[in-house]
Amino acid sequence: MRKISTRSTYSRWDGTQSEHELADEFIGEMVDDLLDYGDLSWSIRNLLSRGLKDIDGSYGKGLRDIRKQLREVKRQRLDQFDMSTVLEDIEDRLREVLALENLAIDNLHDSVPDTSTESEVLAETMSKIANEHREKIANLPEDAAGRMKELGNYDFLSPDAQQKYQELLNSLRQAMGQKMLSGLQEIIRDMGPDDIQRMKEMLKSLNEMLAKKLGGDTEEGFNEFMHQFGDMFGDFKPDSLDELVERLSQSMAAAQSLLQSLSFEQRSQLQELLNGVFNDSELSDELENLSATLEFLGTTGRAYRFRGDEHIDLQAAMQLMDELHEIDDLMEQLQRADTPESLDALDRDALRKILGEDAADSVEELSRIKRILEEAGYLRKKDGENWAFTPRGMRLIAHKALNEIYSQLKKHQYGNHAVPEEGQFGERIDQPKPYEFGDPMHLNLPRTIRNAVEREGPSIPIRLKEDDFEVYRTELLTSTATAILVDSSWSMFLRDAFRAAKKVSMALHQLIQSQYPKDSLYIIGFAEYAKLIRADELPFLDSDQYVMGTNMEHALLLAEKALRKHVSGSKQILMISDGEPTAHLENGRARFAYPPTRQTLRATSKAARYCARKGIVINTFMLDSSPHLRGFVDELTRSCGGRVFFTTPNKLGEYILVDYLQNKRKRLARSS
Repeated sequence: MRKISTRSTYSRWDGTQSEHELADEFIGEMVDDLLDYGDLSWSIRNLLSRGLKDIDGSYGKGLRDIRKQLREVKRQRLDQFDMSTVLEDIEDRLREVLALENLAIDNLHDSVPDTSTESEVLAETMSKIANEHREKIANLPEDAAGRMKELGNYDFLSPDAQQKYQELLNSLRQAMGQKMLSGLQEIIRDMGPDDIQRMKEMLKSLNEMLAKKLGGDTEEGFNEFMHQFGDMFGDFKPDSLDELVERLSQSMAAAQSLLQSLSFEQRSQLQELLNGVFNDSELSDELENLSATLEFLGTTGRAYRFRGDEHIDLQAAMQLMDELHEIDDLMEQLQRADTPESLDALDRDALRKILGEDAADSVEELSRIKRILEEAGYLRKKDGENWAFTPRGMRLIAHKALNEIYSQLKKHQYGNHAVPEEGQFGERIDQPKPYEFGDPMHLNLPRTIRNAVEREGPSIPIRLKEDDFEVYRTELLTSTATAILVDSSWSMFLRDAFRAAKKVSMALHQLIQSQYPKDSLYIIGFAEYAKLIRADELPFLDSDQYVMGTNMEHALLLAEKALRKHVSGSKQILMISDGEPTAHLENGRARFAYPPTRQTLRATSKAARYCARKGIVINTFMLDSSPHLRGFVDELTRSCGGRVFFTTPNKLGEYILVDYLQNKRKRLARSS
């Protein structure tokens, strides 16, 4: 007999597979969700969240895993650093500056010449300079911000101390530039008096523009502003005022987060330090105005709870805050990403910087789901807007379901469970047999000639005898009409049995379509009422959670009506349910009662006996084996013949396909 492939393995796309292979993997991963919920959009969302399954059975990077990785990176950062060390670093560097300066003062004092050998005036001058500088250093404010401000007007005696101070000042200015906009850092760090004046003009113009924005003039003066000050933004050239505001807000929010992650005292000290780095009140006022405007427009920082003990300087802390904000923003974007199209808005550069190429590639792969499925011919636009599976896509889903069940059969060593039966009037199969009187002359010529050659040796002409003849065996393929009844009541969904019932129905449909085209299959779903379902509607069949009832009577009567048109061949009903009937028809309307009434049980048994009188075999597959259910099923089986199987959702497919195939063929002739 013809065999069905039972091998199906999935692996996450690594760029070597074709997009057609990737489309097949997408479909394979979506089958269970599609059968569970009957919703294409939902199954795609789950695939986005879960990712593709690797060959070892684990899942690759889906959005859920990427969010988990981002949370882990964030946790590691918070567990690593002690943010209070930012101020300690500044104070340590200030102490180093003062130590170098005090050393220079001491050296100057010690080098004052002896008045007996040098001019008394020079000695007094040097001693006076040393004492004045010592006094100024001694009278510096206690706080770091006050010391930085006073040292800005101090005439250093030590070139090394002056260099260290300038380096500290530049780092604070660079942090202030990062607070404003990362593109301004280099300009602010090395700016002189003329640069400070131009910075004030730029900030004043920007604040005026933002004031007009608050008044409703969103782009008033932006082009002129960029023409005049665009060179100050380095590589970042905003195309609109909104883009500029967004970038300013991001930088300002990171700085606010740093401040909010400190204690109140530390926050005040750092804020004062940053505000005093330019030693220009007008510039400080413009910066305060900008900060207030951005805060009014919604710029807010997040306080982070750092738990580590590793030291960190100010610049590294500002960069860390940028990274943490990028992580939080990415997690929010991923939380909102429920369609492949929404992934286009994800910041791939930030994701690549934080998690590497692998994560970015995974997102790129998932964002192409619909396009790949469409190009493979599995998905198409319906009504110009909604997506739906094509017939080809539906066939692939059914094929995946059938392969999964056959894979389970293979694991349990059931094989195909279809024992071919030999006979005179069926289809030829490849296995030969010696000819017997009455066999049809389906001559296997190669075997017949080989038998003659083996008997007499190679010679010409070849002489044939009766015992040399071999013919192909034949098997009878009976025409079978089947109605599979799928219980779609809410309890089936709750037991996780609804997916299994739909999957085996699709698999059986695929088996019949591909292997037994002369057979017929009818699919009937039943809850309060029964209805005939097309095969392409089956994946989207939903459980009836808002109505009550398991109306087996209506399902049996509808099955008999569908099978009535088949006058030859065998007819059978395969009924899948997890409980006893709780509804029946009265005057065409469903009557529900739980526990089931005598009327419901009698009506169901009567419908089953009616089917039996019409020559229909009823096989029942029960997903529950409670004692009261066994009593009903035993009575149903006695009244109409057939068999009953008590099974579980994960074994249902094996039971039904094995039963179908084992009863498909009948022995009609002797085996030799």
